[in-house]
Amino acid sequence: MRKGGLWLLLALFVPMLLSAQDTSFVKGADVSGLPRQERFGVVFHDRDGQERECLELLKNDYQMSAIRLRVWVEPTRDGSSTKEEVLRMALRAKALGMDVMIDFHYSDWWADPAQQPIPAAWHGHDYEQMKEDLRRHTVEVLSLLKENGVEPRWVQVGNETSNGLLWTVKTDERGWVVKDENGKSTMVESMGHIQTEPEHYAGFIRTGYDAVKEVLPNALVIVHLDNGYKPGLYDWNLGTLLKYGGKFDMIGMSLYPYWARRSHPELQADSVITSCIANIRRVSEKFGCDVMIVETGFEVNEQHPELMDEGRRQLSRIIHEARTNTDGHCRGIFYWEPQTIPGGYKLGAFNSKGGPTAIMEAFVE
Repeated sequence: MRKGGLWLLLALFVPMLLSAQDTSFVKGADVSGLPRQERFGVVFHDRDGQERECLELLKNDYQMSAIRLRVWVEPTRDGSSTKEEVLRMALRAKALGMDVMIDFHYSDWWADPAQQPIPAAWHGHDYEQMKEDLRRHTVEVLSLLKENGVEPRWVQVGNETSNGLLWTVKTDERGWVVKDENGKSTMVESMGHIQTEPEHYAGFIRTGYDAVKEVLPNALVIVHLDNGYKPGLYDWNLGTLLKYGGKFDMIGMSLYPYWARRSHPELQADSVITSCIANIRRVSEKFGCDVMIVETGFEVNEQHPELMDEGRRQLSRIIHEARTNTDGHCRGIFYWEPQTIPGGYKLGAFNSKGGPTAIMEAFVE
């Protein structure tokens, strides 16, 4: 082949190859709790009982190509999810050739639809100062990663911000939400609740978006909501963001049939999955962007192995339909803390001996 013909072929082939890589379906896991487990001496094993390093096991035995890591601002309770710990975990993932998603909680502790606690260092700041706090924190964490050779592929600006960002409710000494006899919590401070400060919520998301792009222009910025099976939530929240100038590249969903049925016992797990898959198709068209299931999980009960078999079936269905029944708009799925050992949290995917349950097999079916 003549030299000019070879270059022409490469010019045509390389973009096609890059496009194929960019559109690959990602299977991954949030492993933010792994460093704490390792500090307490938890050891992991494969199907055959052989001791394995956890990330290597997830990648090589279960086809996971990415990890997700939460980061807190000043986590004083147990020292977990600091930017330094996130860097150490990200470097471990990079050494294995795995991609990284960063999940900014913009809090010192858990942030979810029930609470989005304002970091202690940001208390008393006005809206403009709090936007600068958020920008500075985002840039600081991502710059630390980039300077050490890690460039996250995706960045969440907020965790399950279904009710907005940066609002604090009354909690007990453990940090869990206190509710009255009617199941209501008490707001003690708010700067970006979607119902009372929708402009601020959108402003925080836009500030986070711009901060990510300042450090990582090619990273995909994700807005993450819970209850992926509820189309009305996504229309309301994302519509509010766009109305007031918010911006995002991708929509992140949580999909937990277990928790959906706990709140609404009349629902069936398969109907929850069906509704979520339909919602992925719908919101990707409506908002013009791709979707990622960034959290899911299924019950582990070693006294009832049939529950893990059912979890495997549900997860296998989600993975299959996310890949084949969303018009190509679901870009992947992340299991939340699969390496969790049974105890206080029920929806890991490992057993009490640190080995994978049947649920994990869904990743290789």
